[in-house]
Parts: sequence; C-alpha cells; structure tokens
Amino acid sequence: MSQNPEKRFTPQELAAFDGTDGKPTYLAYNGVVYDVSASRLWKAGKHMNRHHAGGDMGLELSQAPHSPDVLERFPRVGLLDAPALKPESAADRVPPWLAKCMKRFPMLKRHPHPMTVHFPIAFCTAAPLCLLLALITGKQAFAAALPVLLGLGLVFTPVAIVTGLFTWWLNYASARVTPIMIKLAATPVLFLALLWTFIESVKTPDIMAEAGSHIGFVLVVLALLPIVSVIGWFGAALTFPPHDD
Repeated sequence: MSQNPEKRFTPQELAAFDGTDGKPTYLAYNGVVYDVSASRLWKAGKHMNRHHAGGDMGLELSQAPHSPDVLERFPRVGLLDAPALKPESAADRVPPWLAKCMKRFPMLKRHPHPMTVHFPIAFCTAAPLCLLLALITGKQAFAAALPVLLGLGLVFTPVAIVTGLFTWWLNYASARVTPIMIKLAATPVLFLALLWTFIESVKTPDIMAEAGSHIGFVLVVLALLPIVSVIGWFGAALTFPPHDD
C-alpha cells in the first residue's frame, strides 16, 4: 500500500534521507520515491558500498543486473520534483536481438566478463610461480608446464578483453573512468607479454635449463603477476569500491 503518494520531495529534501545516523533510507527511480530502510542491502544508506541513498537512482538501476521492479517491494513514499530524464536502458542502446537475448538471460548484463577474467588471472599467476619452482628445484616438470600455462593465458586474455569491452559499453556507457582507463592500458601489455614469452618458450624448449642466458624471458614471466594484479585490482574497484570513512 502506498504511503503519502502525493508528498513531493525536492532533490535537496530527498538528500536528507540518506540512511546515515539512523535516518530513513529513501531513493528515487523514474520520479517515484521509495523507502528502502527495511532492506539489509541498504544498510546505513549504502548498497554494495557503491551506491548511496538520498538521490535519483535512475542511472544506477538502468545498469544493474536486476530489474528496477525490485523497488515495488518497498513502500512508495512520494514523488520527486523535477525528476531526472528517464535513463537510457540497455534495450535502448543495443540491437533488438541482443536486448531480447539479455532479457532472456539477465546474466549477460554483468557476468560474462567477471566469469572469463578469472582464467587469464589464474594462468598469469600460475606461470610465474611455476617458473620460480623450476628455478628453485630444477625440476623439468615445472619448466615443461610453462608453455602450457603461457599458451592458455594467451588464449583466454582476448576473451576477457572482448567481454570487458562489451561490459564497458553496455553497463558503463563507455565512460572514461580511471579504473577502466588503467585496465585498458595494462591489458594490451599483458597480452604482448604473454605472446612474446609463449613464442620464446616454444622456440626454445630448454629455455629454463639456461635461464641465466634468458634473463629477459624470466623477468617478463615474473612481471605477469604484478600486471595481472593491477588489472584485477582496478576491475574489483569498479564493483567494490574502497570503503569511504
């Protein structure tokens, strides 16, 4: 049941209901103000440590992996004066066939990149560790695993790049925000490092037997770990921004 459906909020008045210091948690979507104070996902006026209550959530909800219909579960407490224009949804910006596919499979809105990015992260972490074990133990098995790990990283990195570009276009409207720009700069470096080390490991099968003569190869393989860590860190910052005290 609606509560005070005709109550009008200015943006300034709505901002006072931000869920902090025990205040109610209100947010607006498409001109309607909802009270989400009862939601454990909006504790202290924050959702996923990224979205803040007390404002118009139009853009955020248009890019969310769930439908704005979830707001219908909460009391409607009024209307927002001069609401923002209805945000452009994914269905407005993509071809009809793709919009239909995303409606049928909502996971396509957010999940392809988070799923595929784990593969290059895993292989670019395992390869340097394997190289270190080969250097420390002298075991041929570790050296033999290097081309395989580098090759798999080389295969999956373009997949992660493509899905990442798709997610950037679909959910972030190709916005040039700092974390994404850092990822865009670092990812080609990672791919080129994988390409060169893979070629070298195949061209010289016993490369680890003479590691001292191939310092460049050793250093580039070791560099895969910090490079992929930087990419992963800034990727995570998009979904789980650092806590603001």
